Amino acid sequence: MADTFTTRIIDVTTGSTETVHDLTDACASFLRDVARGRDGLLNVFTPHATAGLALIETGAGSDRDLLEALRTLLPADDRWQHRHGSPGHGRDHVLPALVPPHATLPVVGGAMELGTWQSVVLVDTNVSNVNRQVRLSFLG
Repeated sequence: MADTFTTRIIDVTTGSTETVHDLTDACASFLRDVARGRDGLLNVFTPHATAGLALIETGAGSDRDLLEALRTLLPADDRWQHRHGSPGHGRDHVLPALVPPHATLPVVGGAMELGTWQSVVLVDTNVSNVNRQVRLSFLG
């Protein structure tokens, strides 16, 4: 049985444009505070119907490529049944089916076991909701 379960909510302002917001440093900081060198699991969760979490390379264009791929798969037009909000907002409600609102990562020695180029990111295509929360939970 795990020794501890600790959780923290962080607030993220995503702005008025579609974004891929890097959470890696916030996750690492949380683990430094609570894992104290232990092995376990980090769960990252966003309680929003129009945002998701992904592991992706950032800074080399992949984050922009992800947003462009989502624009192609989920165009902001009038095809969506869910019609409140900004034009094409219905697509934002489909996003979490493709980019889920959760990720669980292994923690070894108090640090995330990420690949060399992997970052933990919040993906937000909803330009009408600029304030997001992300819950970080450590079980270890």
